[in-house]
Amino acid sequence: MLLTATDAGHIALEFLMAEWNISEEDRQWFVIVNSRLTGDNWYIVELAIGGFPDRWYVQVYDTGACDPNYTFISPIHGSHREIDTNNLPFMVEEVLYSERNAR
Repeated sequence: MLLTATDAGHIALEFLMAEWNISEEDRQWFVIVNSRLTGDNWYIVELAIGGFPDRWYVQVYDTGACDPNYTFISPIHGSHREIDTNNLPFMVEEVLYSERNAR
């Protein structure tokens, strides 16, 4: 495999940032929690917003492509919008609220 766990993490992060049109300034809120090789040809990358319990899981293949059907998991329901997002930039809060509501 030519792709490293670090490479896969950065690819997954860039994939989601482009998917949501997150500005360079707001990207600092997102972190790579874990990147692990699964099988022979793909990684599972766990992403989060620093300090929040919500998680995104993205498959990154050895080709550098991401599976667009990522998984989002959160213990917080979307109807609780203002509980913990007051200090987030508007777009980051919108992404989190939207993802929480979609599940």
